[in-house]
Amino acid sequence: MTPLWDWNFAGEIIPALLNGLRVTLIATVLGSIIAFALGLVLAVLGRGPRPVRIVVRAIVEFVRSTPLLVQVYFLFFVLPAFGVVLSALTVGILALGVHYATYTSEVYRAGIDAVPRGQWEAATALSLPTTRVWTGVVLPQAIPRVLPALGNYVISMFKETPLLIGIGVLDIVGQAREVGGQSFRYVEAYTLAGLLFLLLSYPASMAVRRLERRRAVR
Repeated sequence: MTPLWDWNFAGEIIPALLNGLRVTLIATVLGSIIAFALGLVLAVLGRGPRPVRIVVRAIVEFVRSTPLLVQVYFLFFVLPAFGVVLSALTVGILALGVHYATYTSEVYRAGIDAVPRGQWEAATALSLPTTRVWTGVVLPQAIPRVLPALGNYVISMFKETPLLIGIGVLDIVGQAREVGGQSFRYVEAYTLAGLLFLLLSYPASMAVRRLERRRAVR
């Protein structure tokens, strides 16, 4: 009778799962960079002239109202029809970054709105250039306020990378499916994949909560 759990097999598949973990971390880190940068741009543009605000709001609502998996499929299968061919991992990173940028933009917006009006008025009274107002007055106060929320989105992005299996990106779960399919042993593969997610996401969640508590007592 085949045992439910085979320690030898579990040890053999760990290198493949760690390779999947590397892909997951690459997608998460690069996707986060895009989400943070693009989200900030959207938040700043959202305070611009009315036509710009309308366009930005429409983009944000459209992206947030459509599933991430649909966006991944669109970038991977539709863009080549227009001559834009990207690797699966690149598509996954872009999809994660753009999708979560619409959420981080709202986080940034809340942080910007929390900056006291007196700070804006003082900057205006001093005739500071617009760029200086944002980089020297508003953003240094707004960004620290929203770091816990941004951290939560990074964790969410990390846990959504398995969606990229649909376009052939072998993250942790993709590697688990591969090694499980080759040996028809899925218990060890998916259990270890789940443990790897847990070992990274739980400490990260605790760190974000600690940061939230530190922000709350200030």
